[in-house]
This record gives sequence, C-alpha cells and structure tokens, in this order.
Amino acid sequence: MTEQVFADTQQAEESLRELVLSALQRHTEYAQEDFDDDADFEGDLGVDSITLASVQAEIYQTLGLQNKSVQAGLDNVGQLLRHISQRLQKEGLSVATVAQQTATARRADAQDDALSANVLDVYQAHTGYRRSELDLQADLEGDLGVDSVTQAAVLAEIAKLMRMEKAGFPAGLSTIAQVIAYLREIGADAALARPAKEVGAAPESQQVSRHPAESRASGGGMWTDFIDRLNQEDVKEPSDAATELADQFKLSFLASGFGQKDISALHDRLRSEHGMPAHLSLADCDTPEKLLQYIRASRPHQVEALGAEHLDAAYGANEAAENDPRTMKDFVNLPDRDLFHKTREFRKFYVAKQQAQLYWYGMPLESQCRNRAVIYDEVTGRRREFLMFASNNYLGLANHPEVIEAIAEGARRYGATNTGCRLIGGSNVLHKELERRLARLKGREACIVYPSGYSANLGCISALAGRNDLVFTDSINHMSIQDGCKLSGASRKIYQHSMESLETTLKKYADHDGGKLIVTDGVFSMHGDIVDLPRLVELAQQYGARVLVDDAHSTGVLGKTGSGTTEHFNMKGMADLELGTMSKALAGVGGFVCADEDVVEYLRFYSNSYVFAATIPAAVAAGVIASIDVMEREPQRLSKLWSNIHRLRGHLLGAGFDLEHSNSAIIPVVVGDDRKTLELGRAVRARGMYCQTVVFPGVAVGDARLRISVTSEHTEEDLDMAAQIIIDAAKEVNIPVTL
Repeated sequence: MTEQVFADTQQAEESLRELVLSALQRHTEYAQEDFDDDADFEGDLGVDSITLASVQAEIYQTLGLQNKSVQAGLDNVGQLLRHISQRLQKEGLSVATVAQQTATARRADAQDDALSANVLDVYQAHTGYRRSELDLQADLEGDLGVDSVTQAAVLAEIAKLMRMEKAGFPAGLSTIAQVIAYLREIGADAALARPAKEVGAAPESQQVSRHPAESRASGGGMWTDFIDRLNQEDVKEPSDAATELADQFKLSFLASGFGQKDISALHDRLRSEHGMPAHLSLADCDTPEKLLQYIRASRPHQVEALGAEHLDAAYGANEAAENDPRTMKDFVNLPDRDLFHKTREFRKFYVAKQQAQLYWYGMPLESQCRNRAVIYDEVTGRRREFLMFASNNYLGLANHPEVIEAIAEGARRYGATNTGCRLIGGSNVLHKELERRLARLKGREACIVYPSGYSANLGCISALAGRNDLVFTDSINHMSIQDGCKLSGASRKIYQHSMESLETTLKKYADHDGGKLIVTDGVFSMHGDIVDLPRLVELAQQYGARVLVDDAHSTGVLGKTGSGTTEHFNMKGMADLELGTMSKALAGVGGFVCADEDVVEYLRFYSNSYVFAATIPAAVAAGVIASIDVMEREPQRLSKLWSNIHRLRGHLLGAGFDLEHSNSAIIPVVVGDDRKTLELGRAVRARGMYCQTVVFPGVAVGDARLRISVTSEHTEEDLDMAAQIIIDAAKEVNIPVTL
C-alpha cells in the first residue's frame, strides 16, 4: 500500500512538472529540456517577470485554482513547482487533478502526427507564434499575419525537411491545414527527415519515420558511426557504402533534426581528425554530402592551404552569378554556431551579383540629385552621368536655393544638432514651428515629428495598439508598417490589397472586444496605386476601427495643394492618423504623425521611437519649413510633376508595358521573372538611365519590376529618352514590346 501511494505521488509530481514545463515552453519557445530546476529564469534564460506572470496565470487556470494571483519572486522551475504544489494543498485539490489535466494534454498531443508536428515546428520558428496559437484552419495572412515573404521561407524549409525534389507548392495554400493536406497528397509524409541507416540497422522497409525531436536523441551515435566508417576508408577513394551513406543526407544537419551538441562534437572531430582550419565553421560543411567532399580533399599535407574558397570549389558552389537562383531571403536564416556565418555567405553571393552588374545598390552620387546625376560605380571604378529616375525629390525642392539657405542659416544659428531627445533638451523652437506647419498642411489639430518616417510608423502603431487589439494591414504596405504592427504585439490581420478582402476580414472580427486599427499606404511604394480611401473609411466606421494613412509618397504629390491622400479625395480630417516622411517631396529628414491633439500628446510619452531617440537637427527643420513655403508659393511645381507623369506613362503604355494601376509619381514596369528583371535593369543602366530594380523581398517572387520615380525637374527630352531606353533595353533582353 505504501509503495502504491508513493508511486501515485511520484506520478502526480511528474505530471505537474510536465504541465509546468509545457506552459513554459509555449510562452518562451525554449525546449522543455532547457529548463533545469535551478536555472534562473531571468539571469540564465531571459524570461522576464511579465512572461512568468502569464505562465502562472495559464497554469492556475488549467488547474482550476481559485486563487489566481501571481506570485512574485519565483526565480526558477524548482521554486515554481513548490509554489504550485503548496497552492494545490491549500485549496484541497487532489494531485489526481494534475494527472488528469496532463493526460488530457497528452491525448491532444497524440493527435498531432509527425507530419503536422514538423510543419507546425517550422511555422512556429518563422512566425514567433506559440504552438497553441497556430490554428490549422486559420487563414495564414488574414488571421495569423503571415506575409508572403515569411510564407515563402516557411515553404522552402518544409520542402527541404520533406526531401521534396522541387521546392514547389501550388498557389493558394492559405492555411496550415492545406499545406499539410498537400504534403500528404504528394506522399511527403513518407519522406520525413530521419537518420541514415546505422550499421546492422533494420531494412528500410522496417524503419519508422521519426520526428526531428526523436532523431536528436539518437543522432550522436549515428554520426559517430558515419565518421568512423569514413576513417576506415581511403579518403581519396571512399567506398561505395560511404558514398551511399552520404548521399542519403543532402539536408543540413539541423534540418535533419540533430541538435547543436551533436554538431559541436562533429566539429571537434573534423578539427582533430581531418585538420579543419580554425577559421572554417561546420556550417561550411553543413551536410554529410559536403562533409564527404571536404574529407576527400583534406589530406594532411594539404590542410594548411585549404580555405573556404577551396571548399566552395569542392562542391561547385561558385556558380556563375547569372545562373544563381538564390535571392536575399536565402541568407536570413542560416543556422550556425558563428553568428557571422551568414554575413560571409551573403557577401560572396552579393559580390558575385555586383561583378555581373546585376545588383547595383548603394552606388554613391558625386553631384546633386537632379534630373541627371553623376554616379560612381564602385565595381568598375568609373563615374558616369545618368538620367536620374530613382529619386523621390518629387518637387525638386532638395536643390532649391531657399531651402539650402534655410538649412545653412539654421546650422549657423542653432548649431549642428541639439544632441538630445525631444523630452530632454532636444526640442528647439523650429521643431515646434515645423509641427504647427505640418498640422496646418494636413488640416489637423496637432503634429508630432519623429527622427524618420520608419520610426514614425514603428512608434505610432506600437504605442496605440497592444496585445488585446487587432491591426488590419494591406499585404503590400511598406515594411515600416509591417514592423510597427509586429512590434505592437497586436494580432496582425493581412488583407489582400482590395477593399473586398478588407471587408471580409473586418466582418470576421466584428465582435472583437479590443481596439481595431486599419493601416494603409496612401500611395503604395512599389506599385504606385492609390488607396481607395473613401471605401476604407466607410468600412472603418461600419466596423468600429480607427484609420492610419501613411502619406510617404502622397505628401507633395496628391491633392490640389500637395497635402496628400485625404485632400486628393476631398476628405481632409477624415483619417484618424495621417503619417508621413520629410525625406521625399519635402526634401529633408524625419517623419511625422498628424492627428487630434489628445492622440499626439499621448504619443509624446508612450511612443518609444520618439521618447528614446534623438530628434532631427534644427537646421533640417528649418529646411523643411522652407520647402513647405516654396511648395505653397509655387503650385506650378506640382502641375509640372503631373504633366511629366502623364507623358512618361503614355509612352510606356503605348509600348505595351504593364504599369499595373499606378496613378502617382511612382511608375512600375512589371516584368515578373526575377532574373529577366535584373537583366533589364542592367541593360537600362548601360544606356545611361538609373532607376530601381525591385526583386524579392521588395516584392513577391514572380512580381519583379523596374520602379521609376518621376519628378518635376525632368524635361520632356528626359522623359522621351527614358521611354526609348526602356524600350530598347527590353528588346535586348527579349521582353515583348509593341513598338
């Protein structure tokens, strides 16, 4: 009897531990085995008091405790377990309750088959959601806020994990359940990553596909056997068996489910037994296939001369940049013990693209940026004058003498900068004047100026929206909006660039108890089209949402006076928040938000990118004030801009180019194929015109384009020449034109 009581008690303690560790895992994304009883939550694991309070609340709710107050001062798992046990005893709850709750959780987990578990693991790693929050039936964009860039990365990793010959998924997979169903349909669940056959292992037909978590448990021995078998062979002529063993593993070690401890052991053996130089990391041979190639090449007398470039040659990694199918997304997540491994890999890729004149980013100007500009090519060492169609100097104010003189006078009078944030020693009378002028331009009560347009979106959205709120964001909104939504902690709902999609999403969450914010670009920066603001505001009022419009490419361009999107639609004051930047038409630096006075005052104290950042120099504020003066005094600049827009659009439409629905100073020439677009951009530059070449992740894969920015400074000759250059370049790279 005593033994049975002891067994029951021990089982209850184990059940309680599992319940606690599961909660910690969900809230922190640590594996359960990472939680030692004595590991300090904050000091060792970085688990702050807010997260720990959420963990406690969930556990108390699960156990049905009456006392749900959070206990402070619990520093580790051991203390947390003891505290929960004491609460159970005080409330007279049987330890069987714990066992029952845990058994229920186990049954739920048992329904998660290996395929679903693998897919959910990848989504959890890429999205930051806890496993419990990943509803299989939830719409990936509309409900979970998984944008196309993240989805592409997820599907690519799943394809590797499942050993799919092609990383191709059909379009329109909008839920995790659909992804899993497709994988089952093509039989991918039978090809889950699993360890290679060990010596004396059962035939493959008798082996069971294992989840990566199970593979890790046995991985060390298997890889030790792999190395031992290679050591028994002449490394110059490895046996067929060793080659076959390596061929089974074209996946990376991590993708195959092996832990960092196993990889570290492999790294040590490579150094001690095969002379791997210290400056090489295991990620340079991150698959067994590459490992075999390395060992074949690394005879003792060759080791000192063997470097990363030799290793690349061994696997044929130095493909011509022209044919390299990778994009910048491939360098975001390269698991390695060395944090800088991805930087070295990306540099090799980027330099090759630069040498081929396909990537031409960040080349320095050696003149003012007008309708023409002199640019220095850092690759060829040559400088050349280009027709400039990559500038956002829409009204030509960046070089206006009055603006330049205002900046110079501001610097002479107030110095280079105030070296402080606005709340502590950083405010200048010119900042206050600039805020008044911007508020008047937008027809609003008040304005707050930020260090940049990017920080304005980050600070405004994250200050106003929180965990209990919903943020509805267009799928092609600027990245600063997307990052602001993520930073806020609000649930992000992505709608598909149409008012129909927005209405569907709003209707789905009509009964949500928290706040709602719809965020949109006024002019979409890579597409050039204008938001349907009247319909958006109508939907916002119908479903009780606030509206933020980012006028980065609208201020100075849209509306009779250049006020922006609301003026364009005769709706001044009808968007709750009007955000913008001073780095484009207004020819300065900084961002701003215009709104009601109580909203602006709140942002001054709760918007971190305003409170904790140094402000723009007073001289810059002086220049922007002067830009507004000139813009209001010389409306012919805006008229000339629109005349230029219509002229160039007419030429390009006449040649049969796809300009989408652009109706602004941004004109996209849509090509689609990434490689063809890069070739077109190179051909355009070779003819003396500079515009942006936009590929993934600037736009979705298959939606690549040239992005042309028109200004009031362009002459008719410039516009006609630009159109002819694009037509000739398109013909050179075999893009159809109608002329």
